[in-house]
Amino acid sequence: MEVMYLVIPCYNEEEMLPITAKALYGKMSALIAEKKIAPESRVMFVDDGSADKTWQLIEKLHRENRLFTGLKLSRNKGHQNALLAGLMTAKKYADIIVSMDADLQDDINAIDGFLEKRAEGCEIVYGVRSSRETDTGFKRMTAQGYYKILAAMGVEITYNHADYRMMSRRAVEALEEFKEVNLFLRGMVPMVGFKSDIVTYERAARQAGESKYPLKKMLSFAVEGITSLSIKPIRFITALGFMIFFVSIIMLIYFLTVHFMGKTVAGWTTTVVSVWALGGLQLLAIGVIGEYIGKIYLETKARPKYIIETDLEEDN
Repeated sequence: MEVMYLVIPCYNEEEMLPITAKALYGKMSALIAEKKIAPESRVMFVDDGSADKTWQLIEKLHRENRLFTGLKLSRNKGHQNALLAGLMTAKKYADIIVSMDADLQDDINAIDGFLEKRAEGCEIVYGVRSSRETDTGFKRMTAQGYYKILAAMGVEITYNHADYRMMSRRAVEALEEFKEVNLFLRGMVPMVGFKSDIVTYERAARQAGESKYPLKKMLSFAVEGITSLSIKPIRFITALGFMIFFVSIIMLIYFLTVHFMGKTVAGWTTTVVSVWALGGLQLLAIGVIGEYIGKIYLETKARPKYIIETDLEEDN
């Protein structure tokens, strides 16, 4: 039997945590009783600098039941960094690691499917939503469009997969070799390689608390994913530049021809439209290039992705 750790990033999950802990206790106990995982398996909550009582609840759970353990980051570093901190810490104790969110929207019974795929020799198993019926029409449309954009940009990503996955210690150790500061794990994990598969499940609604991914954060995360894994936006600007240059040559020939034919007409509208169009394209190009330069700036600093303040597992 292998030791399995569940790694669960938490940010201000005071309302949801007791519900999540109760559900996971039942699931983990059943898996241990059925001898599917080793008794040393644990649930590791990662507190991402919460401002509420999330860490106090994690400590309480740990004191009352050693099935639960916790990791406290020194400050809020974002979901992806908190998840990475949990993965890199859990690999010291576990053979396989399952990552999931604290809201219980990911079906915990899919873990049985993960373990079946693991028995078949898989190093990575992705939890994939079978449908998006619980999403609003807007979110469903934008999510599907986003996956299509990523695919068009050449990013290797599993459709309808977020961060609910199982990874072996070997796969996590390979992921550790990726040194970038700008993290987009759902795009980085497929780069690891190894034998992988998917398990489908139905996503449920959040039972308590509020989503930690409002529209602003979702848009920021989307930009992060594209610019961290693809340089096609810059190549698109280059292609657009060549296209505009080609059109300008044609327009130059046209205006010279009209001038020598004596049919020159003052074109106020054409001038204004051209100035605004080219000005907008230039600003867009500067913005996209600036996004990449900003990422280079952060990468060269090589600041730590996270700082661990407390590891309850080490305190045992």
